[in-house]
Amino acid sequence: MEEMTLQIKKDAYDKQFESWVNKEKASADLINAVSKLILEKSVELVFFRNTLIDVSSSEIMKLHKYAEDIVSKTVDVYVTSQLANELLDFSDLAPSKIDIGKLSHEWMAQKDSYADMEAFLSDKLINFIGSDIVSFEPRDVVLYGFGRIGRLLARELIRLSGRGQQLKLKAIVTRSNSDADIIKRASLLKNDSVHGEFKGSITEDFENKALIINGQIVKMIEAKDHGNVDYESYGISNAVLIDNTGVFRDRERLSLHLKSKGITKVMLTAPGKGDLPNVVYGVNHETLDIANETVFSAASCTTNAIVPILRVVEDNLGIEKGHIETVHAYTNDQNLLDNMHDKFRRGRSAAINMVITETGSASAISKVIPELKDKLTANAVRIPIPNGSLAIMNITVNRETSIEEVNSILKKAALEGPLVSQIKYSIDRELVSSDIIGNSCPAVFDSPATIVSPDKKNIVLYVWYDNEYGYTKQVIRLTKHVSNVRRLVYF
Repeated sequence: MEEMTLQIKKDAYDKQFESWVNKEKASADLINAVSKLILEKSVELVFFRNTLIDVSSSEIMKLHKYAEDIVSKTVDVYVTSQLANELLDFSDLAPSKIDIGKLSHEWMAQKDSYADMEAFLSDKLINFIGSDIVSFEPRDVVLYGFGRIGRLLARELIRLSGRGQQLKLKAIVTRSNSDADIIKRASLLKNDSVHGEFKGSITEDFENKALIINGQIVKMIEAKDHGNVDYESYGISNAVLIDNTGVFRDRERLSLHLKSKGITKVMLTAPGKGDLPNVVYGVNHETLDIANETVFSAASCTTNAIVPILRVVEDNLGIEKGHIETVHAYTNDQNLLDNMHDKFRRGRSAAINMVITETGSASAISKVIPELKDKLTANAVRIPIPNGSLAIMNITVNRETSIEEVNSILKKAALEGPLVSQIKYSIDRELVSSDIIGNSCPAVFDSPATIVSPDKKNIVLYVWYDNEYGYTKQVIRLTKHVSNVRRLVYF
């Protein structure tokens, strides 16, 4: 009897493990299809807004579990893989971004209405089929500055280049491009203490002053002043220059870049001053006059984290007033050890102190959501971690609500509508700052932490964000928008 019980347990173990191995094989087929689609057709597959590029089989399985837990949709990995491979047979798919998770769920619910998967996909993607549906020329990109955001931009632009049909990284501008500088900058691009090793190939080309990154030649240009580089002489034209130095933030001085041959648009990766448009992609990017405007600001990492959440709360509950406290990772602006600094407190050691500092978030919010002008205050505390930040939003709303309603409103916004790439809805009760690193959404809403006061009108929301990578993704989204290299989207 005991032997029989042991055999039954062994058989159950073997059956479960065999099932997992077969699912991993299906995941591997899906990964292969994802690579071919982006490289051969400029079609990017995502899974309920989560990237599928450069992910492992185990991560594929984790995403399917995510679909059950968060999206409340049962999706079979075999179906996902079959649909992705079926898409490879479509010869005239337009450049697009397609949520294969959404398609898989729809197929499982509606398959009885179709003869086969081909008929299903032809129906669902009818507006995506045809070589002339989407027509645009790829835009050259120049990175002006190569610090924390600049290097992440380079990594992501290369990673998502596919067939090169949207944004092409052509040059990186720094104050010096000696051989020693090129070696060091290549090393900083390869290895990152926060985000890990770059999953690609980087070769230094000293003779031509360039880095060859995954087969793409990226010129390393020396420049000490804005506006005095002839980019056309490097084969660069009609380019978007992304200024991530933060040195100049006003229209007048940023416009100096436009005097350089080959530059037609300028993107600032910091809050803009004066009349410079501050844009949070997903919230107010549609208001831009991209045909005539030439200088833009992608606002700040904090603004990109809190504005999508505030937009949802304002639209559904109305905001009477509030205060936002940012618990922010330290930055290069602070001192490693106590030393002179032109701003209060930032001269104290970032590695061992919590440092109260000012933030321009309140004024930046009103530039993006004008109806919130003078309704919010904000401050920040820098803390001794290198990345991963938290915004605590204490808000008085215009009507009574509950924890369940608040969370339901934000979950809906994270899964449907214009902010699905900006808000990630988390149900993880063990979530901490290091878990946020590498998250592509600028705002990760911590639903278990939501508080609603007894009067039912004061709510406290906790919003995490990778203040480097999440923000970088927003910069790229906005750059694609102002460059008119937008693909079709099936979300």
